[in-house]
Amino acid sequence: MKLKLILGDQLNLNHSWFKQVNGNEVFVLMEMRQETDYALHHIQKIVAFFGAMRNFSETLKKQGHRVHYLSLDDPTNQQKLEANLDALIQQHQATSFSYLEPDEYRLDQQLKQYAQALAISTAVEDTEHFLTSREELSEFFEGKKQLVLEFFYRRMRKKFNLLMQRDQPEGGQWNFDKNNRKKWKGEPAIPAPFAPKANGLLALKEMIDAAGVKTIGSFDENQFLFPLSRVQALAQLDYFCEHLLIYFGDYQDALHTEEVNLFHSRISFALNTKIIHPLEVVETVIAYYRSHSEQIELSQVEGFVRQIIGWREYMRGIYWKEMPAYARLNVLQNTHPLPKFYWTGTTKMNCLHHSITNSLDHAYAHHIQRLMITGNFALLAQVHPDLVDEWYLGIYADALQWVQITNTRGMSQWADGGIVATKPYVSAAAYIHKMSNYCEGCHYNKSKRIGADACPFNSLYWNFLDDKKQFFAKNNRMAMMLRLLEKIPAEELAQLKHRAAQIIQHPDEF
Repeated sequence: MKLKLILGDQLNLNHSWFKQVNGNEVFVLMEMRQETDYALHHIQKIVAFFGAMRNFSETLKKQGHRVHYLSLDDPTNQQKLEANLDALIQQHQATSFSYLEPDEYRLDQQLKQYAQALAISTAVEDTEHFLTSREELSEFFEGKKQLVLEFFYRRMRKKFNLLMQRDQPEGGQWNFDKNNRKKWKGEPAIPAPFAPKANGLLALKEMIDAAGVKTIGSFDENQFLFPLSRVQALAQLDYFCEHLLIYFGDYQDALHTEEVNLFHSRISFALNTKIIHPLEVVETVIAYYRSHSEQIELSQVEGFVRQIIGWREYMRGIYWKEMPAYARLNVLQNTHPLPKFYWTGTTKMNCLHHSITNSLDHAYAHHIQRLMITGNFALLAQVHPDLVDEWYLGIYADALQWVQITNTRGMSQWADGGIVATKPYVSAAAYIHKMSNYCEGCHYNKSKRIGADACPFNSLYWNFLDDKKQFFAKNNRMAMMLRLLEKIPAEELAQLKHRAAQIIQHPDEF
């Protein structure tokens, strides 16, 4: 008998493991406190993972496979991976144990150590999901000083022949990022997000609560937007193509008080649990674009493809190149606590109130809300990156460490000193106003830098540049802002730094 472990983010029905039914194989899936408790998770995140795992298990059973599913409230569930596996190996009298390569370093180490200690034969196999190996990015950049995403992205386009005309990019340029920065002002109309039919989620939520699992965020079965099966994920992808792709690129960086999803696909949860494959996602989108090229511009499509085959694969490559040391990096030496309003959304700063409230309500926020609102403030307030990591990992349903930590500690907090991003992504109120309507009706004045009603982002921004200028002295991309910093009169800079110190010391009063 062969015991085969499937983790909660390995729900790939097209994996070669499932091509044939074998009565001598039993597939194991587990809901465990080990996984619910290693971070403080959003309730919708846990419900989404358990719901997807249960759907996956039922599909395997319908296909004729043997499945042993341990629910969280199963009396035989010992809530830890090794203890459960020991019991299951004995129960099924397994003569071999196999697992798929975990994508999180902690689970990779845990299963390696467990397998090495087993008396029966063991094997580890590829998840058959990603477009690159763990080592491919390291090999591509070997000998290079900087890990420039654009070069990696171009390689991926060529490797999979996506939006290419022979060896040249379709449309004559590789990247249409400059076309992807429009502010949404109420038009064009935004269709409602794809809403999969989800039954039994309330009972699942109540089971999690009854088990005593500590969670954050709210739950409304009628507003649950995560696909929990391959059928739902494919329907979500089709919905994106038919209703949202036409304007996705234009408004992918936009922010608005009345819109959570805008034209985003929300396919990340299905991708990160491997319910759907990245290549089928981009090929489906490109095929739809080709059949509707009279309506959809190339820039809308390229921006989407870049996120999946470029950014997503790049982040995974960085993760496996730099871990485990990456999780301890704090190059800017930030030490402050995370403001309490990150857990409540209660703040007079309109942009943070909306972005955090959206996150607590939906276990979701799009990339600019994460990077330029919540992440921007945390960096300007010089919060310890460990605390920022924990928050992002817990609050978003699509957050798994391999993709979360490189985005948070690298792109957002610059704690890695520039491995991911050549400069820190910080801004004062001007950028937030440019991309959103958040500043309208806010308690604070976006144009003021000093005074009781001045936007906190403004004083924090200049204080951050002044506090950290030694780290950026040789950074060409920061040179212009440092020159502007030098031109601020000493008395005004002192006032800016005084107000910034008040905000940093008492952030929950703002």
